[in-house]
Amino acid sequence: MGRVKVNLTLDADVAASARSLGLNMSRLAERAIAEAAKVERNRLWQEENSAAIAAYAEEIAAEGPALSRFRSF
Repeated sequence: MGRVKVNLTLDADVAASARSLGLNMSRLAERAIAEAAKVERNRLWQEENSAAIAAYAEEIAAEGPALSRFRSF
């Protein structure tokens, strides 16, 4: 996918500090936004599937892991 231009507003001191250190603010912002999106997607998935996760946890607590009776350890 290509790159798009967006407007981003930053605290002046943060921008000045990044510039003085030679940091690429666009790349840093892109990585931070990608990570935040990943965290939010995971949170939403867990929220949407919380009933199934809870049911599975109850099943494991009651019956143990699948095929556990065949374990030799």
